[in-house]
Amino acid sequence: MKRGIFILGLVLLIVLNGHSQFMQTITSSDGRFLRNKMDAPLLGQAQLKNIVSTDTVYFNEQIQFQQIEGFGYTLTGGSAYLLHQMPVQNRLAILKELFEQGPNNLNVNYLRISIGASDLDATVFSYDDLQEGEVDPDLIKMTIAKDQEFLIPILKEIQSIQPNLKLIASPWSSPVWMKDNGKSKGGHLLSKYYETYAQYFVKYVQLMRAEGLQINAVTIQNEPEHGGNNPSMLMTAVEQNTFIKNHLGPAFKKQGLQTEIVIWDHNADNPNYPIQILNDSVTKSFISASAFHLYLGHESALSKLHQAHPDKKIYFTEQWTGAKGSFAGDFMWHMEHIVIGTMANWSSMVLEWNLANDPTYGPHTPGGCTECLGALTIAGSDLKRNVSYYIIGQVAPFIPAGSARIQTKSSNAQIKSIGFKRPDGKKVLVALNTGKETVFTIDFEQKKYNFTLPEKSASTIVW
Repeated sequence: MKRGIFILGLVLLIVLNGHSQFMQTITSSDGRFLRNKMDAPLLGQAQLKNIVSTDTVYFNEQIQFQQIEGFGYTLTGGSAYLLHQMPVQNRLAILKELFEQGPNNLNVNYLRISIGASDLDATVFSYDDLQEGEVDPDLIKMTIAKDQEFLIPILKEIQSIQPNLKLIASPWSSPVWMKDNGKSKGGHLLSKYYETYAQYFVKYVQLMRAEGLQINAVTIQNEPEHGGNNPSMLMTAVEQNTFIKNHLGPAFKKQGLQTEIVIWDHNADNPNYPIQILNDSVTKSFISASAFHLYLGHESALSKLHQAHPDKKIYFTEQWTGAKGSFAGDFMWHMEHIVIGTMANWSSMVLEWNLANDPTYGPHTPGGCTECLGALTIAGSDLKRNVSYYIIGQVAPFIPAGSARIQTKSSNAQIKSIGFKRPDGKKVLVALNTGKETVFTIDFEQKKYNFTLPEKSASTIVW
């Protein structure tokens, strides 16, 4: 392809009597394009004659699948602390860029937060920490004071910018006095404290509501098969099933809580865990969704769960980018497997991991993640946007909550794609070019529209 044609091809090329207004936003893995917007000129046939499409994406809005609920990150305690330490003017500027509706913003609408500390808090804590040997079965000493320092003030600022913000909350561990090993790391929840722990969830939702924050969903346990983090807690499928069926589900129902109960919240290598729980019809009646990560397994496992229980939603709640990764490698892998891959396999939410870190990849607990690269690196008033900023930035501004995934088919494996119909009626195609610079065609309503994609890049096209 001639260089002049390539430059023109970065914007939309309309082939057959097209008059629709298209907008194409491109991010390339080499960083030459970072959410660059291309408003399409109409090009003449003389300019098009040397361009040959190598792939066709067939777009059929008549066949629809799941509704999308949102995109975002985990606002870890460490992320909230770093944002809180920024000068107010700088902080409000980046929060508006991330959460405010606008043509150049990310329009993020969903955040994950931790119930107690995650491993990306500076210290380990729960909401009911006691002296050794002490217990509190009535939760008299329970307090969310730690969250009131940084997390809750930041959430309130975000909520004032994004009033449609949704929150999903996940515990990394119960209070240690409820566990069989008495430690923040590993161990199982003692069965004698199942009812107390259910009330811990209830009281948490109520305390956050008193702060003006609606918890839309809770997961039962972050990574219940990984006990090596600090904090962490192990929970088998049988334990999770018993806890929900006999304790948490009835407790939420009794209090009239509309907060969704979400199970699993771990890797795609074991879809049988949530399937086993959902196979219990009583437990299933309390559950809204299952959540996945993708550190192990393949995104196709999400479809296995959907086939077993098509009436229950699927969420994707965590994937990190690491200090030793590359922008190119992480951007392409996450776009293919996390964004396109999980949504093509029925996920209605895509969340990347931590929103922010400092230049040393902190804060983190002793034994917590030492290489987690946030969407932002914050050093005082200095700010750097990292790869997961651009991963979410490639989709969140263009696919609002309530959009429906619709059928797309590609004629060539080089282009990975997924399509949506928005509540406003506009269509969106996310296309990932995994190979060399290429031209592809959208076949829609008996018309064909040509686009070019730079080598190893993502394009989001709205019309």
